[in-house]
Amino acid sequence: MIVAFSVTPLGVGEDVGEYVADAVRVVRESGLPNRTDAMFTSIEGEWDQVMDVVRRAVAVVEERAPRVSLVLKADIRPGITDGLTSKVATVEQYLAE
Repeated sequence: MIVAFSVTPLGVGEDVGEYVADAVRVVRESGLPNRTDAMFTSIEGEWDQVMDVVRRAVAVVEERAPRVSLVLKADIRPGITDGLTSKVATVEQYLAE
């Protein structure tokens, strides 16, 4: 599965980059394939693995913020691996035509 998620601390002011970096660090240290862009972090793996990483990413932000918002979108497709790369490659292929 691929999960795209965003963790946002609330009640800490406008500059949240430091908090978001804590969450992204958890994702990167997980060893699962992942990407981070301006709005979401995507992570790929088995259900339990991915959800555990999301839970820990939220928890690390929750340690420092009085409230946390989580937005999550999942693509659950058993048997598919390397979706983070292959899905983008397919779109790029169509764009090149």
